[in-house]
Order: sequence, then C-alpha cells, then structure tokens
Amino acid sequence: MASSLNREKYIPLRRADLVHLLATDPALGPDRAEAFRRFCDILSATLHFEYKRLSDSLKDTYAPFDPEATTVAVQQFSFEERQALLEELFRDVDELIRKANFIRLDKTALEKAAQLRSEWGINMVVDFSLFEKIQVYIRGDVVGQRSRRSWRKFWKEETVSIPVYERLALIIKLKKSNLLPKSIDTDDVFLKYFKDIPQADIEMLLPGTRIVMPGSHRVKLGSSVVSGLAIVVYNSLKVAVFGLGYLVGVLCALFGYGWRQYAGYQNAKHACNLRLTQSLYFQTLANNVGVLHYLIDEAEEQDSREAILAYYFLWTAAGPSGMTMAELDNAIERDIEIKTGKSADFEVDDALSKLERLKLIHIEGNRYVAVPIDTALEQLDRVWDHQFAYHNADAAA
Repeated sequence: MASSLNREKYIPLRRADLVHLLATDPALGPDRAEAFRRFCDILSATLHFEYKRLSDSLKDTYAPFDPEATTVAVQQFSFEERQALLEELFRDVDELIRKANFIRLDKTALEKAAQLRSEWGINMVVDFSLFEKIQVYIRGDVVGQRSRRSWRKFWKEETVSIPVYERLALIIKLKKSNLLPKSIDTDDVFLKYFKDIPQADIEMLLPGTRIVMPGSHRVKLGSSVVSGLAIVVYNSLKVAVFGLGYLVGVLCALFGYGWRQYAGYQNAKHACNLRLTQSLYFQTLANNVGVLHYLIDEAEEQDSREAILAYYFLWTAAGPSGMTMAELDNAIERDIEIKTGKSADFEVDDALSKLERLKLIHIEGNRYVAVPIDTALEQLDRVWDHQFAYHNADAAA
C-alpha cells in the first residue's frame, strides 16, 4: 500500500468505473442514465479517434530512432533532418506525457534525486555528460513500504517507509562514449516506463551509472593500508631479531584484513546489481515504442475522464445558470475525494476547453452551461460523421 504525498492532477478511476458510478446515481433515473451512457460512449470514441491520429504521427516521428525496429527503412535522412525530427520527437513526447498528467523533473530536481543515497546503503553516481538529451517524468508521489534487514536489528526483517514514484517515464538520447557498451547505437532514442520506483533509486535506471564504494569501506581500506605500512616499517626492524617468518605473518594478517573489507564491498555491490536486475524485471512496464502506446492510452483515458466529469456536473448540478470555473472545479474535486478517498487537482480548464471545442457547452459571462443531453448526442454524432473530409451525397440522402 502507498499513501499520497501531494495532490496531483491524476484521476484515480478507470473510465468505465467512472461512468458506472455516475450513471447509477439514483437521482439520474433510468432514461437519463441510458442517455448519459450513450453520451460517454460516443464522446470516448471521438477522443479515441483523435488519439489514433496522434499515435500514428508519433510512431512515424519515432521510427528513425527506434532501436527495436524490424522493418526496412525506405527514407534516408540527412543529419539536419534527423536533428529536426529529434527535436520534434522530444517535444511531442513532452506534450503527450503531460496530457497523461505526469510531471517533468527539471535538471536541478533530477540531479538532486540522483544524489540521494539508496535506503539500502548503496551510493551511485550518474555521469550526465553521457546524455545528449534526457527528459524524466513522474506521477504518483507517494510513500511506499519496503522490507530490509539491518545489523542494527540483528538482521531481523523490518518494514520501512520510503518515498516512491508510482510511475516513472524517461526518454534518452546518448552521446558517443567509451563508457558505454559498444552494442549501444547512440543514434537511437530510448524510451523506458517503470512502476513503483523509490525516489532515491532513480539513478539505477540511467545508463552510465557506476556504484561508488561507501565512505565507511573507503576509510577501513585506507586505514588498513596506512596502518599496514607503519607496521611494516616498525616490524622490519624486528626481522633481525625474530626472523623473516614473523614479518611474513604480519603481512598476511594485514592483507587478510584488507581483503575482507574489499570483499565486503564487492558483496554489497553484487547484491545491489542483483536487486537492480530483479527490480527492472518486475517494475518495467514498457520499452521504446511500447512506451508510446502506454502513454497514449493514459492520456486518452485522462482526457475522457475529465470531459465526462465536467459535462456531468454542468448537466446535472449546475442548472440553466451554469457554474463558474472555480465552482465546477471545487464540486468535482469534492466528488472525486468522496468516491475514491483520494484528493486530486482537477484540470478544469483543460476539460472545459475540450467540451467547448466539441460544442457541448456554451459560455454566458463567466459561467459555463451544458447543452441538453439530446442536443449533446446530436452534436457528437455530427462531429463523428465529419471526421473525414470525404462526403458521399448519395449515402447522406
């Protein structure tokens, strides 16, 4: 289980569940409930068609940079053309992921997150010079639970609370570097999508990251070397008295102590790599073009939920005088908290702009008024019929 730290714009309800909750309100009545369900169906279909166009456009832009492409490229792009496409790709992904109500981590926030030390005592360093372009997005800033064992508790398993991102997406373009495996093609763009990532472990998801020996291990290794040298000098004076065997014994003891410290660090490093492998296996949701499909679906769902909620409240609660933007925003946010037990920052301006574009509401002064449900159904049917410019006069007759 996880508890939210901040109020976010994400609506924590599936579209189908939201429609069910709204349509089964006893105050609505059977006829109005059925009309509302039809309204939701055609509104969702209209938005789905719009996102289908967006999906096709994004996949076309991403195709020259897809590391998993299995089709033959029929177009060759110059360096300048690839750079223009690259800028367009990063810009379009940014716009898409914001529609899915993600928050972008700026460079300062990303570097700060990368400096956090893992709850598991492992420190990692990110070489940001490896990235030509990098954008990281998060959603769901919550407190999660993890289990660990500590020598302070005599290795007894304990549960700790740590800040977690429920969803994390990133898009990366790398530079050529000797630090990267030769199998990595730096002409590609990598998209990754994860779930339930501890905030202190973001750096584990980035290429070019290296594990740094903890300070305690460095101190122990350094002190063993310094003390070893001092002891060697001191005991070399005793060789003449006790023989060479005595000095060999002292050196072996010092080497064994130093090796134990180094081996302890290596074991911790291997344990970290194993945990990273397990985390990536169970916490990776999608890679590359699969991320685009995930994000497009998320954005479409959010747009649909926002539009459905805004129309429903203007239709059922506002009356002929309508509501102001602030009144509608407050009413919907209260209802979301009642229905889900979670607070949300409803994007009222985005929802109203969609409804206004589809001519499902009209504005009187500073108040927004929903058109009647029958009128709304006719208007959505008209929009659907005109998705394509082609018009068959005989069929229309």
